[in-house]
Amino acid sequence: MDTHQTHVNPWPVISAAAFILLVTIGMRMSLGLFVQPVVNTTALGIEQFSLVIAVFQLMWGVAQPVTGALADRFGARRVLAGGALLLSAACFLVPQLPTLWGMMLTVGVLLAFGTGAGGFSIIMGQVAAKLPPQMRGLASGAVNAGGSAGQFLFAPLVQGLLVLPYAGWQGVFYVWGGIALLIVPVAWWLTRGGVQTASAASAQAHEAGGLKGAVAAAFRNRSYLLLHAGFFTCGFHIAFLVTHLPTEIALCGLPPSVASASLAVIGLANIAGCLFSGWCVGRFRSKYVLAALYGSRVLLVAAYLAAPRTDMNFYLFAAGLGFTWLATVAPTAALTGKLFGTRYLATLFGLTMLSHQIGGFLGSYLGGRVVSAFNDYGWMWYADMALAGAAALLNLPIREPEAER
Repeated sequence: MDTHQTHVNPWPVISAAAFILLVTIGMRMSLGLFVQPVVNTTALGIEQFSLVIAVFQLMWGVAQPVTGALADRFGARRVLAGGALLLSAACFLVPQLPTLWGMMLTVGVLLAFGTGAGGFSIIMGQVAAKLPPQMRGLASGAVNAGGSAGQFLFAPLVQGLLVLPYAGWQGVFYVWGGIALLIVPVAWWLTRGGVQTASAASAQAHEAGGLKGAVAAAFRNRSYLLLHAGFFTCGFHIAFLVTHLPTEIALCGLPPSVASASLAVIGLANIAGCLFSGWCVGRFRSKYVLAALYGSRVLLVAAYLAAPRTDMNFYLFAAGLGFTWLATVAPTAALTGKLFGTRYLATLFGLTMLSHQIGGFLGSYLGGRVVSAFNDYGWMWYADMALAGAAALLNLPIREPEAER
């Protein structure tokens, strides 16, 4: 329970946090649109560029606890601003180094840490710290919807620039570099005034040994480990789809516009999904919300595999996927906050995002291996269904407190 709490208008906080996620998640979720253009205009094959994106997914995950810990120690404003400058620099460097190792450095590492610094761990930590517990579920859903809006906006932006004669995939990164700089003033707005709340759990964590003690205690908690396991499978699912759905659509003989439209539909549907998920977190146990979201993915993939491959069916599939896409973030962050308080939430939630992105690495990379070997993604779809079902079951034994300790 909070020991003291200063009233704060939630909407400036929500708006600033949502905008930063709009930019960073919009970029992250649009990388799959570069697969065919890069493969067609450079010496990289689909398996190599899939590995680049897989490394990006993994390094984005590594960036979550690293930047979260830096924010917990030195302040979120510095980390967010520094990450935005790194992101901008990475975007300008990508077209200059179109080789495997050049892409590994610019996309796999620099772009990953730049977008990761403005990712979920710091953003959700700021929202949780500035708002009272009863508002955090809905606020997290609204902020998360900003990331979904980014996917909805960035997918058609990328596709539109890709077909321009003097832009191409290189021009997209130059545009991204300029957009990334907008994060700097918004980060100041989000972090002004400092942290507004302090909790008993935060004080206890500090007395128990600060950040190191909080992390050690978390990894001794069985519920926290189960949360990691479920989020790992979520990362596999999302990274596989965001990287390889455009290629799956191309293998079905449909035009690239169907791929960009499908990614946009996912983003649009996830705005509703994130808001609904945030609403549910305020009314139901988060572990049941997560189990329902993961279980629905099994049914969605099964329905897709049974349906004809038409553009309308892809749009319907995308809408169903989109409703669950990033909707898992709010209940996962809420569960972490309930278990351990908000003082080190940026770090502890960042560590769950690392597990998410280890799954993401495998989803991106194995998708490239499978399609190179078999020229289809059949085995990946079956693995995705199995992991989603496992994630649904793994969340049920979590011991979720009634309220934040």
